[in-house]
Amino acid sequence: MKPGITSAQRPPYRLLASAAGLAMASAAAPAMAQSSEAIELDSLTVIGEYSDTGYKAERSASGKYVKPLLDTPQTVSVVPEQVIEEQQALSLRQVLSNVSGITFDAGEGGGGSGDKINIRGFSANANMKVDGLRDSSQNNRTDMFNTERVEVIKGPSSVFGGAGTAGGVVNMVSKTPKNRSFVDAGLGLGSDDYRRLTLDANQTLEGMGQDSALRLNLMAHENNVPGRDDIGRERFGIAPSLTLGLSDATRATLSYVYQEDDNLPDYGLPAENGKVLPGVDHEAYYGWRNLDEERIESNIATLTLEHDISDRTRLENKTRYTHLDRDTTISASHVDRDGLAPGRYKPAGPQAYRRDVSTEMWINQTHLTTRFDTAGFEHELLVGAEVSRETYDRTASNLGLGKAHPYPDDGYDLSNPPGRWDGDTTYTPRGANEATLNNQALYVFDTITLDPQWDLSLGLRHDWIDGEAIDKESDERSSTRDKELSGRAGVVYKPADNGRVYLAYGTSFAPSAENLATSGGLPRGNGGENLSSEESSTWELGTKWEFMEGRLGLDGALFRVDKDNVREQDANDDLRLAGEQRVQGVELGVTGQLTDAWGVYANYTYLDSETRKSIAEPQTNGRDPAGHSLGNTPDHSFNLWTTYDVTPDLQLGYGARYVGERQVASDVAATVDSYWLHNAMLAYRVTDNLSAQLNVNNLLDEEYVERVRPRPGTASRSSAVEIGDGRAGILTLDYRF
Repeated sequence: MKPGITSAQRPPYRLLASAAGLAMASAAAPAMAQSSEAIELDSLTVIGEYSDTGYKAERSASGKYVKPLLDTPQTVSVVPEQVIEEQQALSLRQVLSNVSGITFDAGEGGGGSGDKINIRGFSANANMKVDGLRDSSQNNRTDMFNTERVEVIKGPSSVFGGAGTAGGVVNMVSKTPKNRSFVDAGLGLGSDDYRRLTLDANQTLEGMGQDSALRLNLMAHENNVPGRDDIGRERFGIAPSLTLGLSDATRATLSYVYQEDDNLPDYGLPAENGKVLPGVDHEAYYGWRNLDEERIESNIATLTLEHDISDRTRLENKTRYTHLDRDTTISASHVDRDGLAPGRYKPAGPQAYRRDVSTEMWINQTHLTTRFDTAGFEHELLVGAEVSRETYDRTASNLGLGKAHPYPDDGYDLSNPPGRWDGDTTYTPRGANEATLNNQALYVFDTITLDPQWDLSLGLRHDWIDGEAIDKESDERSSTRDKELSGRAGVVYKPADNGRVYLAYGTSFAPSAENLATSGGLPRGNGGENLSSEESSTWELGTKWEFMEGRLGLDGALFRVDKDNVREQDANDDLRLAGEQRVQGVELGVTGQLTDAWGVYANYTYLDSETRKSIAEPQTNGRDPAGHSLGNTPDHSFNLWTTYDVTPDLQLGYGARYVGERQVASDVAATVDSYWLHNAMLAYRVTDNLSAQLNVNNLLDEEYVERVRPRPGTASRSSAVEIGDGRAGILTLDYRF
């Protein structure tokens, strides 16, 4: 990634457009001088690269949003490429730390799946998309080396993305070939053995069609986790992409992303009631370094075809194949202190538990966009279809620690865990299962310009979802099938050229089948295959304004999300749609340039969450969840990133993040402490081609709980928390030509 200072010159593609416009104007000047008649020019639609620069995005990368973000009746937070580069944010978790209202769950002790993210208090684990196509929920997005920007679309939005979108959707936008040639090479060195090499090269292909180009992104990375004792991360990635202009109206883009990770899995520190246990060393490792491992290999191939039928109508088709192998051997950091001397423990929970998971996914999405007038109204219509098939195959085992091979009678020192297993091991199969999830959907969106001051946005989507889970040992099968209609409607009022006020309503659904892609089975409890989908709805009243000639954006929204049939287990372990949850609150944001030299990216979220009804049995040391906040949902969260150009060659940056106190879970009285984080950046342009950037993250070396496991813990089996990264310094050199 290149450091934060960017050229003061306009990007080449915008400069080219300006030069072309100037040339046409110069050529037309003599003729215009000889005629006083007004000349009416035909409208021109340009389809190509994004023109967004800096912090403020003008449009969503998703073709389903036909209007600029200013005219979109929904809260959409875009973390742009410039912020990602200035912060040297590598993982999706680091990128999403720029968006308030998002929290992170800890990985499960049994091996976990992919990123565990909550938006507005609701899980978004299965709501990850890459370029508008659903991504595997098994994926850990540890590196954004091939990602240009990340969009967070908040609120129930099943009409845009299908199942599961109660709190919001995350869309990662890939880097694609550009209509200009460049090479960008980066070298990063830092504390905790941080080493990183990147290459981003783009070459236009003259004589191979209209605007054809080839792009290649490479990444090699390794580091230890700051603040943890030699917990290593290694990965490598390659991402070639090719765009061919088959004709003036037809384009094809073929891309492939390969990434492999080799990590020591870290499931955090022993905790009880949201707090690390007394006597626990925050740098200590509570697994087994010679047994635990995490190896991930992902392959993603995508073909995108675009055809301009006319200047008003466009057809797009995307087909993607994803194959992900995730082999893990993990040991939970739960501890058992019951009956042992003070300061002693035995491991509790899964130890040396192995999961080999392989997932495959085919997905195809086709949509047609067109503009037309009828009855005096202008329509921007999009109709489309989506078909996907995802398979999940898991084999589980363990090495017999604690049972076949017992721990010492007096346990281990809590403040100094051994970290290595010196005894024997016995491979024991723990079962195998496979699952299949199929989805078909039809959708239609229409944005209607009622008059210059009013827009009406309407959307409908119908999903047909079916899935099957198979226990390979017993050949026991369970299946489920759902049909759901989702909708969204919004009205936009334009009181001024630079301001909008909107009111919107939307729905979402979460079927039992969603669990097949995340865990390979239906929800735990009796009767999960027979339950209807959980359903959510939202109201949002908001406003968006632009200032500084469009370079600065201000937005705010009031919202309420209701989930009226939450899936819960009763005292007989039967699953019922009996719970009710509500999250309401406020979103505020400011993005863009305060002055030519001063940029800001900031947002604040207030969440008033409540479990309104529940039949769930309280956890040990817990309480009836009704009337209490949702787990891992802070009332207040705030994020700020700002830079100032001291000189044309010197830039300073500062970031702050606040996450308020939050409950461990809705049925647990315990809370996790609030925290503030502070980051800093210094970037300097050494030459026209060479830049240097220094980032210092967590300046005050704050010890804080970032990821929460929703259990209070007991003396016989503690819970666990995952603390955030400690202080780290990174120096990046970037050479671009």
